[in-house]
Amino acid sequence: MADVHDKATRRKNMQAIRAKDTKPELVVRKFLHAEGFRYRLHSRQLPGTPDIVLPRYRTVIFIHSCFFHGHDGCKYFVIPKTRTEWWQDKIAGNKLNDAKSAAALKEAGWRLLVIWECELKASAREGTLAKLLWHLS
Repeated sequence: MADVHDKATRRKNMQAIRAKDTKPELVVRKFLHAEGFRYRLHSRQLPGTPDIVLPRYRTVIFIHSCFFHGHDGCKYFVIPKTRTEWWQDKIAGNKLNDAKSAAALKEAGWRLLVIWECELKASAREGTLAKLLWHLS
């Protein structure tokens, strides 16, 4: 099935998708700061450029979009009906990159936490943030 948008519109739509400072990321950052944790953002020295790096705890946090990182079994992860094969390849590549980054970080002695976008929705946010706090203590 062909794309429903022309190239210019599709480009504009894709450019509007943020890679940094997303709403889920800001929720976690504000929570951590309020709890007294200090962190670094998007450290390019580490594999996968983690969203949040807590050097004192030797922990990195990735906040993944359910769609772009292929959260299996999640209602927010639905392959689009247009350009399906392209999206499947794209998401599979993202999953492969995530696995490589995770392995390299663990090899280097870092603890890795992954928080999914759906875990930060209003209904699950409190439990997710409590679990995060538990992992860091």
